[in-house]
Amino acid sequence: MIELTGKRALVTGASRGIGAAIALALAEKGADVAITYEHSAELAAEVVRAIEAKGRRGFAIQADSADAEAVKRSVDQAAQSLGGLDILVNNAGIARGGSVAEASLADIDALLAVNIRSVVLASQAAIAHLPEGGRIVSIGSCLAERVPFPGITVYSMTKSALLAFTRGLARELGPRGITVNLVHPGPTDTDMNPATGEDADGQRAITALGHYGKPEDVAAAVAFLASPAARQITGTGISVDGGTNA
Repeated sequence: MIELTGKRALVTGASRGIGAAIALALAEKGADVAITYEHSAELAAEVVRAIEAKGRRGFAIQADSADAEAVKRSVDQAAQSLGGLDILVNNAGIARGGSVAEASLADIDALLAVNIRSVVLASQAAIAHLPEGGRIVSIGSCLAERVPFPGITVYSMTKSALLAFTRGLARELGPRGITVNLVHPGPTDTDMNPATGEDADGQRAITALGHYGKPEDVAAAVAFLASPAARQITGTGISVDGGTNA
């Protein structure tokens, strides 16, 4: 299936994990894909090679998602490299745990900058490039609407903010035929949250299926939302959480 042939996509924070899986899923569907990375140039290069192995163009752009100017520059650079931009996937994100009482200003600022501000700025920059039928998909979290245990309050707040942003931006861009949606992963086996981690058993216990998901599960949902089949879906979220919030 090559539903995305001729489309040009940018996936932020895609040198590994869910972001890398999304980039490859879009390429598999026929899209040319640019990715951003912060430090992992070698891993980013591997993703680009995997994109190219699928017969698509791939580009890696160094950009710190906590740097406002870098975020905006990366979108423009992606559009220039690809000859335009049809799909933006706001995947870059960080997690910091701990109680509100003990949260440092540095941690709070980092969470706000990467998980919220970068999504707003990247989307803002993409608006100038996206044509009718364009797509914006952001990666939220199963913790956006429910906070099932302490120590994740600020992180959950940042993901919850994407709900309002997605709904509002969907209203703004709807007249142009551009859809804006969220994908909410649950426990997913990545470097950030490995299925063998010390908290993994507790996370598995709150899912309906009883096991971690794979990055490819999240990527499949993103690829669907980026496709023509999802043209009537906007301003909403799809949960890929194994029933965590069932």
